[in-house]
Amino acid sequence: MRSPVPIGLFLLIGLAASSAAEPPRRDVTFLSTSDSHYRQVDHPQGHHNDLNATTIAEMNGITKVEWPAKLGGGPIARPRAVLSLGDLIDNGDTKVAGRIIGREQFALYAADFGVFPGEARLAYPTMECWGNHDGPPVGKEKSGFSLQAELIARNRLRKEKGAILNLAANGLHTSWDWDDVHFVQLGLYPADTQHAAIKYNPVWHDPQAALTFLREDLATHVGKSRRPVVLMSHCGFDTDWWHPEDWAAAYAVAKDYNIALYLYGHTGTGLKAWAPAGEARKWDCINDGHTDIGFFVVQIVGDRLRAAYRSKSGLKVTKGKPGEPAKHEWAGGWEWRFLLDKKMGE
Repeated sequence: MRSPVPIGLFLLIGLAASSAAEPPRRDVTFLSTSDSHYRQVDHPQGHHNDLNATTIAEMNGITKVEWPAKLGGGPIARPRAVLSLGDLIDNGDTKVAGRIIGREQFALYAADFGVFPGEARLAYPTMECWGNHDGPPVGKEKSGFSLQAELIARNRLRKEKGAILNLAANGLHTSWDWDDVHFVQLGLYPADTQHAAIKYNPVWHDPQAALTFLREDLATHVGKSRRPVVLMSHCGFDTDWWHPEDWAAAYAVAKDYNIALYLYGHTGTGLKAWAPAGEARKWDCINDGHTDIGFFVVQIVGDRLRAAYRSKSGLKVTKGKPGEPAKHEWAGGWEWRFLLDKKMGE
């Protein structure tokens, strides 16, 4: 005759099974910005590095700010990181009077945006990609400085420290998980090569196999799980820097996955829902604007995604006469704009 199993053991087994069946907790907050366009301090058109610094100060204090009332209010959790989506500097491959301008500008960027907290002005980690101002692929530069080489070094450090899950062979494209949300950073834009119909410089604007990285990364790290995916690149679906046929190809690669959000910069600030012609399911997109003006705060909790743009209020920029720098006027106020609140699909 078998010995009876104690009731307490049944309870423990039941609790363990119940715990194993529960989905992982999902509570992710992050910030997103782009187009910081750092310039050397004596740039003939002036610079807005000081405005970038005030934006970073607001980022650093964001946990003291409440969500907009229209999004339910409440405190903002500490961000996991800041996404910095390209055009980090303004002149990626330029030499003036023997000075390597890109190197000077990147030093200013790196002093504000560190890879990890404690390295720079920003209090959070940074995840970044390159944009059309940031210079050509490694080995194609003419000035003696490559921002993409710096980005590769920073990505390798992220991989070494476990901040990212997947790093492309070229060191440029990355992916990672925050809770069960999968994030994929796709560089300039998600294509493999520049489309033949695009007339911009094909050397500077080579997307360097980003579409292949996306396809392989989603298959390997997301599969049929249906967990949320957040995509990002410098260019979005509103610019002639890449071709609508490439837009559709990127959509086709990711359409069978649970795309919660697409983030990009390059063209301004705002929200849009986009899909290629003939596709019913649109992707929610955030164009996260210029760092000197503001940044998006994004939170994913359970099946809810909410986002809002934290913007300088009353900022006035007056362009100078030829050869004179622009002037900035700002009284120090902040406001919320571009509110997004949605239930994510499965």
